[in-house]
Amino acid sequence: MSEGSVLGEKARELYKILCKDKWNPYTTGIIIAFLSVVIAAWYTSWGATGAVQNWGDWILYGVGINEAAPGNIFLHSGSVIGIAFIGGAFVSACLGGNFAFRIPPRLEMVKAVVAGSLMGIGAILGGGCNVGGFYNALGNLSAHGFSMFVGLVIGAILALKYTYWEMENISWGQGGAKTIDVPAAFQIVLGILALLGIIIGAYAYAGSEEFFWGHKGWSPLGTLGGVLLLAAALGYTFQRGRWCMIQGFREPHMTGDCKMAKAVALSVVMLVMGIMVLKHQGYVDPGHYMRGVFGWGGVLGGVIFAFGAVLAGGCGTGALWRVGEGQIKLWIVVPFFGLGAALTSKFIHGPRDIEGIVAWYQAGQPLPFHEGSLGSFVYLPYTFLGYGGTLALIFGAMAAWYLAVTWNEKTQKGVLDM
Repeated sequence: MSEGSVLGEKARELYKILCKDKWNPYTTGIIIAFLSVVIAAWYTSWGATGAVQNWGDWILYGVGINEAAPGNIFLHSGSVIGIAFIGGAFVSACLGGNFAFRIPPRLEMVKAVVAGSLMGIGAILGGGCNVGGFYNALGNLSAHGFSMFVGLVIGAILALKYTYWEMENISWGQGGAKTIDVPAAFQIVLGILALLGIIIGAYAYAGSEEFFWGHKGWSPLGTLGGVLLLAAALGYTFQRGRWCMIQGFREPHMTGDCKMAKAVALSVVMLVMGIMVLKHQGYVDPGHYMRGVFGWGGVLGGVIFAFGAVLAGGCGTGALWRVGEGQIKLWIVVPFFGLGAALTSKFIHGPRDIEGIVAWYQAGQPLPFHEGSLGSFVYLPYTFLGYGGTLALIFGAMAAWYLAVTWNEKTQKGVLDM
């Protein structure tokens, strides 16, 4: 075999690994943790709720409910993250030959409206979706991540019970599903064009001398170029690994499969180690990503969000990357996710300041802070735990979860009967 043939063969193997194969969930989780630390060091921790809430606010503004225009979708860091995440997932789906227009049965379309709305409500009550309320919450050493963790477990179990009831009692709307395939060669062209669009967008941000308003005040617009690339890389990684956190809470009680739960636990541990260094050394403010829902608000938010996510067939991030691969049900879920978040935020974060976030800012962001009605703002290293104790607590919690789901996989004791 000639040297050129060998090189061509190895290039095809590499393309298959990077663009076509489903990635191992543990490898995917490690890559996600790494990218999450990098984007936190670059500008901000990421999530899905900030994006969809901005889009929901624009819908409310368009129909006249909101009087003031929300932040420009291309200048709002949360929206840029969401757009880039979907774009990265689209690139992955197209280059891997996974993109198709998948139209669900009629019942699933109706459920998409309800599911998205519940996800929006739960995300605001819980301080974020599965990422902002749980994954990056624990990663940023905020106690509210534990509240949502408890709620996600309960909500997933309740949603499974409902799903089994639905299977036995509701027969309407089972028809109408179909898939519209896109030619493989055209998918590759679309994937390359989308990748070029992401790169061009990043260069456009980097070459600007303008500023945008974000959580750090006025920042150079070039910052969003890095945010765009990193969020696109996250979307690509999630889609390639088909990594959906809600599976980690659903599958142990549905099939007993615990691979995703263990992968999420591993990823949380890796994330915590990275962001703890950033916060301890002063690169990231301790108050970053703190929410005042360490209490009943975080638990209730987790329950509602998980219930909606199981009905939707995807969590906050799972919904976005599935949008990128053409799943029409999630195209319905995401706008209602945004509307649910936007409307709930008007109530929770409006004049009543139920969470207490306005009072927290006005007080100078002290930690802990207990004046909200949904719970408290608690930065775990500023409690009796310190940084070492916080690390031990989160590691111990993830190890306990790992052991619980592994035990359940062997014994099937936690698997729900249909």
